[in-house]
Amino acid sequence: MNSRRPILSVRNLHRNYKSGGGVLHVLKGADIDVYPGEMVGLVGPSGSGKSTLLHAAGLLEKPNAGEVFINGKESLRLSDDRRTAIRRRSIGMVYQFHHLLKEFTALDNVVIPQLIAGRSKAYAEREAARLLTEMGLAERMTHRPSQMSGGEQQRVAIARAIANNPQVLLGDEPTGNLDPATSASVFQALMNLVRQEKVAALIATHNMGLISYMDRVLTVQDGLIVPYRA
Repeated sequence: MNSRRPILSVRNLHRNYKSGGGVLHVLKGADIDVYPGEMVGLVGPSGSGKSTLLHAAGLLEKPNAGEVFINGKESLRLSDDRRTAIRRRSIGMVYQFHHLLKEFTALDNVVIPQLIAGRSKAYAEREAARLLTEMGLAERMTHRPSQMSGGEQQRVAIARAIANNPQVLLGDEPTGNLDPATSASVFQALMNLVRQEKVAALIATHNMGLISYMDRVLTVQDGLIVPYRA
């Protein structure tokens, strides 16, 4: 896998926070590479820095030091507008809570981000229908979130995150709000989509039952990213 160029590269990432009268050093030189079609798990206790790393990798916040390369291009030093453009074009995010628009159908929720990105309505609807079908929701496209189960809503959120063909998919506890059986089912669908769309996926999770799905599993240890050892 390492013969290919990584889509996401994080280099020497440092992130500090003021805490009381001192400074909390969360990340102390974190490095990571994620390749096309690869699903990398990120595990570790709460407060270890998983979400901090994802926020930096997703260009949502700037670290104290370090670099983030998206498809070979350093992106942290760009202007706010250019970072926003990269997030819209190249990065998909899935959170623990789906954050769907409750007044719209499943199809609409996947169409709207595409319209914002400038796609035609006809194209956006075709792509939304394709992705929702891939996620096992062919019969649920006209349902609103309140008419769907938690697992179905999270499948819609995953389809929405993939809809604009991002190169990078970042997940922060994407199945953390689901029961074990539903979690496994949703994660299998997510993995299939990552493989099919050749997205570079970095998924933070507390659910150790999911790590068998991962190509690699890493952990945050003393502010660094190291291979996870069971």
